[in-house]
Amino acid sequence: MIYLDYNATTPLAPEAMEAMFPYLREHYGNPSSIHGAGRATRAAIDDARDRMARLLGAKPHEIIFTGGGTESDNLAILGLARANVARGRHLITVATEHHAVLRAFEHLERHEDFQVTFLPVDCNGLVDVEQLRAAITPETTLASIMTANNETGVRQDMAAISKVCRELGVLLHTDTVQSFGKEPVDTALYDAVTLAAHKFYGPVGAGVLWLRSGVSIQSIQHGGSHENERRPGTENVAAIAGMAAAAELAVQAMADETLRLVPLRDRLWEGVRAAYPQAMRNGLPATQLANTLNASFPGLDGEGLLINLDLEGICASSGSACMVGSIVPSHVLTAMGRAPDAAAATVRFSLGKWTTAEEIQGTIAALPAIVARLSDCPVVS
Repeated sequence: MIYLDYNATTPLAPEAMEAMFPYLREHYGNPSSIHGAGRATRAAIDDARDRMARLLGAKPHEIIFTGGGTESDNLAILGLARANVARGRHLITVATEHHAVLRAFEHLERHEDFQVTFLPVDCNGLVDVEQLRAAITPETTLASIMTANNETGVRQDMAAISKVCRELGVLLHTDTVQSFGKEPVDTALYDAVTLAAHKFYGPVGAGVLWLRSGVSIQSIQHGGSHENERRPGTENVAAIAGMAAAAELAVQAMADETLRLVPLRDRLWEGVRAAYPQAMRNGLPATQLANTLNASFPGLDGEGLLINLDLEGICASSGSACMVGSIVPSHVLTAMGRAPDAAAATVRFSLGKWTTAEEIQGTIAALPAIVARLSDCPVVS
């Protein structure tokens, strides 16, 4: 099997698994209990919190452990918007955000009387910072703009975005689910940051919301006083321990992995273009994460591409949402101006820690036959 779907989820690092084992076997006490078994698991959470804070250049009490990226995004958006409603009800995000962000904003707009501006992007997936500035009003309290897109890998100019938000007094949340462990995160730019463990070789079911000290937030769940009353629920100790171990490894390897993956990604694009000269690369290489190649194959069937890749033992994703088993045009690519048929005929190849040059060459070798088979089949609209 050739796994080129690291942006969807990463394999669990062996070191993260080892860090989890003690809390799956002998240390099973509830971390809110005061007895010895509880103190042992509480110590593991405290240690993980300190380690995550160090990686982010943050304070331990600014780390909120959650169940993953979606929960962290929802807590940031719903919690910050509601906590600042006395200041205003206008919010800003971007049309190409992850659905965990978009759906949260849509809920606030439809059900809680907020007004949301969904900023457009250009053909390369980039936000116009001056459009952001023009969208901000005295009623604007929060902007949420992801650091790097999960489908295309396009990175925004977060320093410029942050500067505008700081100048105009708007809180800034960023989803770094795809970029953490691939590029440095400068928390000085933000008020809230989302991370998800399974995107950097940690376990599924663990995430972080970093919240700047002094920034008020409303919990979106109700229960106990866990996580300083910001996220109730008994903590997933094993997953938290594994996440901290994985995060440290990812950050340590970040620079070397970038240098290693860029030529592999670009070699794959050369192979795609040789197999199908009409292919289009979505996003500029200079503004993309090193591991992500998003390519459209206009004229071919998108679902057929994924099925045929899978038959060859190659795991990749569509650049679009999969709704009830059918491929639909990606909201990210349509926002970038791609035609619906091209957007639907898109493959996201995402590379990672265990991707080899031989795997890239194997993928390239499989493409001509796949393209030939699909070229003989009419696209069903």
